[in-house]
Amino acid sequence: MVLGLLRIRLRFVAHSRKEKRALVKSVVERLRHRYNAAVSEAGDLDALDLTTIAVACLSSESAHADAQLQEIAGAIEGWRLDAEVIDIETELINV
Repeated sequence: MVLGLLRIRLRFVAHSRKEKRALVKSVVERLRHRYNAAVSEAGDLDALDLTTIAVACLSSESAHADAQLQEIAGAIEGWRLDAEVIDIETELINV
């Protein structure tokens, strides 16, 4: 089994925590509904203009896990978010 991890760091303009929460929630929910993966805000919780979103998927083959993570990363980059993608990291762990 292979555990695939994806970390996406986004920068955006938010004037309040409520605005940030709305943007992050929107991205997280879209990913959860579109892909069979676990998604959560995982970093930059205190920063008003940054967030790190983590995605985890489990597969029997590393190629499948990597393909799914690349598809998710590509989808986020392709969405017209009011956010800039700063960094994308992927990691595959054999379990």
